[in-house]
Amino acid sequence: MTSARADVLARIRAALGRTPAAVVVPREYRTTGEHAPGSSGALDLLEDRLLDYRAHVRRVTAAQVPAAIGDVVGGLGDGLADGTTPPRVVVPDGLDPAWLTALDAEVLPDSRTAPLSHGQLDEVAVVVTAARVAVADTGTIVLDGEPDQGRRAISLLPDVHVCVVRTDQVVGTVPEAVRLLAEHAERPQTWISGPSATSDIELDRVEGVHGPRTLHVLLVTP
Repeated sequence: MTSARADVLARIRAALGRTPAAVVVPREYRTTGEHAPGSSGALDLLEDRLLDYRAHVRRVTAAQVPAAIGDVVGGLGDGLADGTTPPRVVVPDGLDPAWLTALDAEVLPDSRTAPLSHGQLDEVAVVVTAARVAVADTGTIVLDGEPDQGRRAISLLPDVHVCVVRTDQVVGTVPEAVRLLAEHAERPQTWISGPSATSDIELDRVEGVHGPRTLHVLLVTP
């Protein structure tokens, strides 16, 4: 086997000939968009994209975040997949505790040092997280595992995801987001463009295939 492998590789090298010269790749793509980070134009575009993805969007002030989270979870009612009353809500242990003060639910904190099992997460109805950055052009929200966002598992297994995004976290383009994420490139990233869905089987859209079936985004404005 070793001899045959060496023979095949030798023939490939012979067919390729000399190593070609390095090719200069043009890098003339857009690095910024027409909307400045955090601008009203960026927020409007992000909201439009999210709504197009069938996400639910609500603009709130920082003081309104607790009540908004309480309203979202309280309004889910019998539509929750696990049927629990009150619903179980998982949160990363670094989430702002003030955000949960209006929440009528069983809150389960999760951390890397004390993680919930997949079985426990499967019984959870809702996850509440913050975000790292949001891209207006594509309607994408990125989580990168910071303490207020938690492990990837908690944002993938529950049926409903409530995500809080601050105005200053909204950028116009993907390159702008990548530059911010590069500051902590070692962190695991989750890129979210609307609720989880697939249309690759007979072009029939099915939601909740590989992540939350419902996405609620709270845009926190000054």
